[in-house]
Amino acid sequence: MSKSVLELTPVETVACCSPLVSEPLTSEQAERIVPLLKALADPVRLRLLSLVAAHDGREACVCDLNDAFDLSQPTISHHLKVLHEAGLLDRAKRGTWVYYSIRAEALTDLAALIGGGL
Repeated sequence: MSKSVLELTPVETVACCSPLVSEPLTSEQAERIVPLLKALADPVRLRLLSLVAAHDGREACVCDLNDAFDLSQPTISHHLKVLHEAGLLDRAKRGTWVYYSIRAEALTDLAALIGGGL
């Protein structure tokens, strides 16, 4: 009977063998992170956040985001509002357009959950 050796990539090794965090979340951290996760639990909102994050300066006009989806403008605006209310995005009106930008503090809280901030 032959014994095979399982070879893992560095990413697989980290995912398999390393804890995600060095210490458990505090109650306060959990309370801050839960609304962020709820807001991101929708595929459209997750994509919207990634589109804003990928734009120059981590800021995008709502007019640039509408074309990425086969959804109405009011639906996109609703999803952006949810992300804003959860604290993931800031918004600023310039003329007739609204610009959304990433809130770095919120991403820091999410990073703490997956091991990047503790």
